[in-house]
Amino acid sequence: MQILIVEDEEKIANLLRRGLLEEHYAVDIARDGEQALEKYEINEYDLVILDLMIPKISGEEVCRSIRKTNTSIPILMLTAKDSISDKVSGLDAGADDFVTKPFSYDELSARIRALIRRNKKADPVILTLDDLLLNPATKTVFRCKKEIVLTSREYSLLDYFMRNQDIVLTKTNILEHVWDYNYEGFSNIVETYVKYLRKKLKVTEKSQDLIHTKRGSGYIFSLKK
Repeated sequence: MQILIVEDEEKIANLLRRGLLEEHYAVDIARDGEQALEKYEINEYDLVILDLMIPKISGEEVCRSIRKTNTSIPILMLTAKDSISDKVSGLDAGADDFVTKPFSYDELSARIRALIRRNKKADPVILTLDDLLLNPATKTVFRCKKEIVLTSREYSLLDYFMRNQDIVLTKTNILEHVWDYNYEGFSNIVETYVKYLRKKLKVTEKSQDLIHTKRGSGYIFSLKK
């Protein structure tokens, strides 16, 4: 399940991102309206968390643009304004729900779950490759009918790989989706977590490696070498 957060306040964006990653969602962050539309055109998201007051292109205009091409994706709008007129404008632009700042993360999380339940097209399907199975609804992973226990980050990495099978993913792609585009931690974080994931996916001696390194390019998740 992939979520796009559109929020220019770094503290709020990072708070949301940390919470959502702990719930095993894959998360992207856009800092302004232009970046939000660029990311939306490139990636397939299951839900958008959209701040009303963002630079370059307003949240209301971003919402209208998304609705021109997708009438079903849930959009949860954040606003520092609590006036009825602002909420009416947002709903008219296509938002499904509103949360007013400051907000409780637990409340926001509950609203996300409610929006996903209401949106039948967003109901998660089981992702598979060979004998590997990932169920986004229960956040569980099985291989050879054995459950694999993953950390939140490992799960997000595997979810991203399984939604992009047979596609070469660069380290930058992976950082943007599983961490954040402005991640400033240690440089080999992607290699480290790919190593962790490979080890956990090797449930038997005969288990085929599904993560293949493309030197100079990145990784590809596939049955083919």
